[in-house]
Amino acid sequence: MVTIIAAIAKNNALGKNNDLIWHLPADLKRFKNITTGHYIIMGRNTFESIGRPLPNRTTIIITRNKDYFKDGCLIANSLEEALEMANDQEHVFLIGGAQIYKYAMERNLVDTLDITLVHDEFEADVFFPEIDADIWQQVENEYYTTDEKNKLNYSFIRYKKIAN
Repeated sequence: MVTIIAAIAKNNALGKNNDLIWHLPADLKRFKNITTGHYIIMGRNTFESIGRPLPNRTTIIITRNKDYFKDGCLIANSLEEALEMANDQEHVFLIGGAQIYKYAMERNLVDTLDITLVHDEFEADVFFPEIDADIWQQVENEYYTTDEKNKLNYSFIRYKKIAN
């Protein structure tokens, strides 16, 4: 199963200047819990914004640069190549960025969307693709209000692809 995992705002904002727009500890904790022990696939810009391989996960970086190397990571030159590297895995996560999300959704390469929806709008320079209700069915939605650690209202929403 291939899952996109992302935190997005109401206006589909993902980030600005190759960084996250908000700090939401509950989202970071959930991301860690869900992806630990699995393969995570990301574009080079997303990897560079994180700065290192994430612990207890196998990191695959997608880049067009055939000479790119990062210690502790696998390198692929396309999303299809990255998915092939992880084809023996039960669950694989696409963790960004916007181009990877868009490409994977347009080419029908994803089974599930695991979205943290931040209930606010933000100025951004990268956005998550529209989630088409004719393709994706919401199967879980947990709503949370602000608390001392999480200064924004948010929801954890899971979508499954509707069978054709």
